[in-house]
Amino acid sequence: MIRSAEDWFKASLLLFAFGGLVVGLGFYFTGRTEGAQLAWIIATLPVLAALFVEIVRSLWQGELGLDIVAALSMSAALAFGETLAATIVALMYTGGAFLESFAEGKARREMHDLLSRVPRTATRYVGESLQELSVDAVRRGDRLLIRQGDVVPVDGTISSASAFVNMSALTGESLPVSLTKGATVLSGSVNAGDAFDMIAQHEAKDSTYAGIVRLVEDAQRSKAPMSRLADRWSVGFLVVTLLIAFAAWWYSGDPVRVVAVLVVATPCPLILAVPVALVAGLSRAAHFGVLVKGARPLESMARIHTLVLDKTGTLTDGRPQIALIHAQPGFSEEDILRLAASIDQVSKHPMAQALVTAALKRGLDLVLPADVTEFAGDGVTGYVDGRAVAVGGHDFVRKQSEAVQMEIPDTEAGSAFVAMAVDQRIAGYIVMADPVRTEVGATLSGLRQEGVKRIVLATGDRAAVAERICEGLALDAVRSGLTPDQKVLTVLSERKNGPVMMVGDGVNDAPALAAADVGVAMGARGAAASAEAADVVLLVDRIDRLLTGIEIARRSRRIAIESVVVGIGLSVVAMVAAAFGYLLPVEGALLQEAIDVAVILNALRALRISPTIA
Repeated sequence: MIRSAEDWFKASLLLFAFGGLVVGLGFYFTGRTEGAQLAWIIATLPVLAALFVEIVRSLWQGELGLDIVAALSMSAALAFGETLAATIVALMYTGGAFLESFAEGKARREMHDLLSRVPRTATRYVGESLQELSVDAVRRGDRLLIRQGDVVPVDGTISSASAFVNMSALTGESLPVSLTKGATVLSGSVNAGDAFDMIAQHEAKDSTYAGIVRLVEDAQRSKAPMSRLADRWSVGFLVVTLLIAFAAWWYSGDPVRVVAVLVVATPCPLILAVPVALVAGLSRAAHFGVLVKGARPLESMARIHTLVLDKTGTLTDGRPQIALIHAQPGFSEEDILRLAASIDQVSKHPMAQALVTAALKRGLDLVLPADVTEFAGDGVTGYVDGRAVAVGGHDFVRKQSEAVQMEIPDTEAGSAFVAMAVDQRIAGYIVMADPVRTEVGATLSGLRQEGVKRIVLATGDRAAVAERICEGLALDAVRSGLTPDQKVLTVLSERKNGPVMMVGDGVNDAPALAAADVGVAMGARGAAASAEAADVVLLVDRIDRLLTGIEIARRSRRIAIESVVVGIGLSVVAMVAAAFGYLLPVEGALLQEAIDVAVILNALRALRISPTIA
């Protein structure tokens, strides 16, 4: 698919060179040799002129590429009357450039799919009627209708009883998921079931999908450092080419051998294959929910030696979960949770929201509380079903009840204790904990196998909490009680061991993410600041996607290196054969065309990388 004026120009040069080759062959086989020579010269000159312009532009920018070899081979072939070979080289050069455009287009296909699916409109409730409006006009708190097949325009909360959405564009997971009332739905998801209502949490510009689009655009504008490395190799390759060509002339005195050497040393698509491999790696990583901001961090990911991990939201789920419910006589566990969650519906405290979510997941019917008063940081009081309810910390609830003292259970470090009183009588308590993600152990083992030598935990939590979290995990060091600037110092100090990757999800992690060689943000629920500071964003709320990203990065880099080494190696072998007279210019041109096509096709293997954890 031709996408730009530059692509049209490349296609035009390709068609012109091909047309000239065909016309020249027609003249040649009908005995009109002079006409064939003229046709081949005319077909070559525009390509040679465009090539010289590109060379001048590159030299002006301080770059020296292998395009010089292509220009030398075409010029030498025309000078020594090998016009057919010159036209084949011109066709090879234009064909390689066009193939590179096609290959990069294929590699970026999934990224373009993300961009093409950006929602433009939304359906908002206005009283009892519906209004179609631009997605940019949606405001926080708006009630929206998401019809079947609609793309969710902004991040929001499900207000219907349930919803069935496909999040494959965000996560790479093929199966739709079922969400219940109160659950968060991300922009970019597709409604795969019946229509549902949602309450907008963010404006369009601040939503998940808008952030993904910005990251994709940044990724597409990046240039891989490895392609610059290949450009530096071109100096050595150019020297080797000229030495072999000079040796062939000195040994044989035959200028045709010189032309053959130059023709076979035209690996223009070879260097283009390197960014193709890395861009294909970017696309493949995005398919699995690992959005890399460019080829530079992708290449850096492949060389990571040390991994620094935050705790909350990274090693742990980041959302408190119920570890234990204790009910006093006269109350059941469901009574305790239903009453606590009902009154906590009015609170924005993370613990309150966790209780509400847990109650909804258990299918409990929550009621709207009355006469609610929230005491910031302490608890909430009010009436549920006509009964006075108080929920909060131990001291707060004790003051709201007739109890002189209350039994406090032994809890592990990092756990939270929520007490509840009903009608001034202690009704029970709930122990909340932030558990370690189930996939952490296998992920750390996989990272070791992928070459990560050192794994460090860096957290702002107390030492006791950090030590409990680390039990059974293969960590090399634990740094606890850290402030944001101390996290930065931790990252910088670990650089003595090699390139460092930092993984976090909070605003306090953003400086450390920016300081690391590669910063990775847990983007599914993490803070916007951390996503902006990071080089890589995990769109799936799973730490094992980090292993997926590193595996894809390492294999993409390996494929890119193979493309350079194998392509240049085959070219050198072919040059030596041409120097000894085993290849004529036309044969050398055809052979080099085959080498270049094979190398680019090899680079496209990165699109088929199958990571261990998908």
